[in-house]
Amino acid sequence: MDLTIDGFRFNVRLDGPETAPVLMLSNSLSSNLSMWEPQMAAFTRRYRVLRYDQRGHGGTQISTKPFTIDRLADDAVAILDALGIAKAHFCGVSMGGMTGMSLVRRHAKRIDRAVLANTAAQMGPPDLWNQRIRAVRAGGLEAVVDATVERWLTAGFRSRSPESVAAIRGMILGTPPEGYAMCCAAIRDMDQRESIRSIENPVLVIIGAQDPATTPQAGAIVEAAIPGAKAVTLDGAHLTNFEQAEAFSQAVTDFLAAMP
Repeated sequence: MDLTIDGFRFNVRLDGPETAPVLMLSNSLSSNLSMWEPQMAAFTRRYRVLRYDQRGHGGTQISTKPFTIDRLADDAVAILDALGIAKAHFCGVSMGGMTGMSLVRRHAKRIDRAVLANTAAQMGPPDLWNQRIRAVRAGGLEAVVDATVERWLTAGFRSRSPESVAAIRGMILGTPPEGYAMCCAAIRDMDQRESIRSIENPVLVIIGAQDPATTPQAGAIVEAAIPGAKAVTLDGAHLTNFEQAEAFSQAVTDFLAAMP
């Protein structure tokens, strides 16, 4: 379905039992809501799953003005508002996890438990992001797709699962260059290392043991900063929800179902 948020059209999808608790899923940079397909069978057994495409990704419109990670979190709240959902669990990967950090520290009452997967509270240096912005504006996502796939998936998984590689390449290449560039700028300018210390919600941090993008060290910083946060390390690179789909799904559902 389409929802209008902050003057932009957002692509949103609901799956699973209508009376079940809501689990909101937020996608990574240069992907879309289909990135969650490996989890859908497990998640929809227990939850009403709310997926959406972040700004400039998938079926969601490209923003015409710069925005911040906080704005992405506000988008998530506005989607909940539009659907009449008072409170939800949350799970985000990479940029989705960055969105989740802002969401739980600034809109804590709207979120029950949060899973921040393969993510970081700050990602430098700025020149790295500026280079990517220039590259995609000049040559489209074709300019970064090969390097992105190599960061996202280990060599072993790429050789074993060509169908997953093809699906992921398709997501990346289907991302509008300007949507990618605008989100790169939001990530470039983000620093939540101190502000996440105020988070009080239950949080699980999922870390990829071989993640070269949001490294295990970056995940450990997030875990250490958030009071009471727990962490799970999975044997994979950046998209652990693909490389370790069953273990990822189990870690999320176990955490969400845990007693306070």
